[in-house]
Amino acid sequence: MAITASTIRVGKRYRHPRLDQDYDAIVIGSGIGGLASAACLSKMGKKVCVLEQHYTAGGFTHSYERNGYEWDVGVHYIGDVGHTKTTARRLFDYITNDKLKWSAMDKAFDRIFIGKETFNLNSGKVDYRQGLIDAFPEEEAAIDEYLKRMHSVKGAMQTHTLQKILPSWINRIIDLLIKHKRPVWFQQTTREVLEDITDNQMLIALMTSQWGDCGMPPAESSFVIHSLIAQHYMHGGFYPIGGAAEIARTIIPIIQASGGEVFTYASVEKIITDKKTAVGVLMADGNTIKAPIIISNAGVFNTFTKLLDNTLPQVNDYQKNLTQVTPSMGSICLYIGIQDSAENLGLPKTNFWIYPNEHYEQVCDQFQKDIVYNDNITLPMVYISFPSAKDPDFSRRYPGRATIEIVAPCRHEWFAQWQNQPWGNRGEDYEALKQALSRRLLKELYDKLPQLRGKIDYYELSTTLSTDFFCRYPQGEIYGIDHDPQRFKQTWLKPKTTIKGLYLTGQDVVTCGVVGAMMAGLITSVKIGKLQGLKLAKAIFLPSTST
Repeated sequence: MAITASTIRVGKRYRHPRLDQDYDAIVIGSGIGGLASAACLSKMGKKVCVLEQHYTAGGFTHSYERNGYEWDVGVHYIGDVGHTKTTARRLFDYITNDKLKWSAMDKAFDRIFIGKETFNLNSGKVDYRQGLIDAFPEEEAAIDEYLKRMHSVKGAMQTHTLQKILPSWINRIIDLLIKHKRPVWFQQTTREVLEDITDNQMLIALMTSQWGDCGMPPAESSFVIHSLIAQHYMHGGFYPIGGAAEIARTIIPIIQASGGEVFTYASVEKIITDKKTAVGVLMADGNTIKAPIIISNAGVFNTFTKLLDNTLPQVNDYQKNLTQVTPSMGSICLYIGIQDSAENLGLPKTNFWIYPNEHYEQVCDQFQKDIVYNDNITLPMVYISFPSAKDPDFSRRYPGRATIEIVAPCRHEWFAQWQNQPWGNRGEDYEALKQALSRRLLKELYDKLPQLRGKIDYYELSTTLSTDFFCRYPQGEIYGIDHDPQRFKQTWLKPKTTIKGLYLTGQDVVTCGVVGAMMAGLITSVKIGKLQGLKLAKAIFLPSTST
């Protein structure tokens, strides 16, 4: 029998009488950044209350079930977890007590379709490099220079992250010491760096073919985020065994072990301040919860424009800072269910990235002009994921069933007229638009896997309005704030705010993605935990050679 919807709902339903009033910390939002912060603090002996407005915990790592199928909404694949010595794997193991298990994808974890050309990105540094050289043998020197520059950015990013938790006076000294050592491409766009290496546009398109993982084409994205993403997956892609919901499910017991809890249906209206100090939260039901530490995992725009009192002088300063960053791209996602197994259907453990041609920015520029959707619009990118093929436990939970997800960029303006309509009842015009978009995405699927034509049992489309309703991102932004070079100049994007008792975590603090947000959770807890936090940081970043 297929798993029911209720069994993949993670967290305890909020009721005010169920709360204790002696929490050491409150976390707003149960995305991986919030859960990681709470779990790390719990291991320091702190009692943490996590508040999630959705019906299930996990943020973009949650799963949902409908019509006998289960999908993830954001955990399409994770990198750097195939070996217990990587920082990402050590942190996942730490916050789950080794309970979260991983399954490797195919050797060719990403398949890239650029116009009529097809390429594979292969796992392992040697095979990754060789795959690029096999496709472009005359560009071997450029490829090696590319890999060298990415590696240099990784070291610079470690210092950049460390500076987010160090005192300002120490950071000033570090800045003086590294002023001439930090690579110039740390503040350049991806395209600027790559066109300094090669003028082969198809090679550049292949090297930047994962730009959908940060939502910005190479002429706009920082080379920092490009390098982090490419190196993150260089050792292959992995998927949580048991589905994406296993992430929250395995973290929550760690939070509960110190008396804490993760509550769902728990909508926070305001952060309460007293004499410029954050002291608690006001809930949608009118009740308050107090704690000396408040951690916002709600994103910087929500935190400083919706959750805080505008009369606080610090809030005005942060709102000025917000003019230096912009919300990231929105997306549509088609969730597909088929009454057959992934094996029978020939579904791969490989992601598909589909582009109309190698000129990414030209397509994106035209796309940005299309305020109203029509069937002739060229989508800049289409991504196809096969979660039921990636998860070896899926066939046990859903025998004889398979799932597919198709993601593409969209314009929030396409859906804005229905923004104030109730979820699930936005009218026939809205549903007609969703059907048109669904047909457009299915066309891409059938083009690559024609054997699936006529076999789909169920599908439904999510839009930017769905992202807003479930995750409180008003423009449907899936990566928080944009990862352009300007973003990495913002010294205020760090865990400790200028409001006493208030901290930030999540993908706006370090970088986007599951691991980026989780790392933010770690450094937030390190900053709060002081000496205990330093011990935790050492355990994760500098493990003993004997372990």
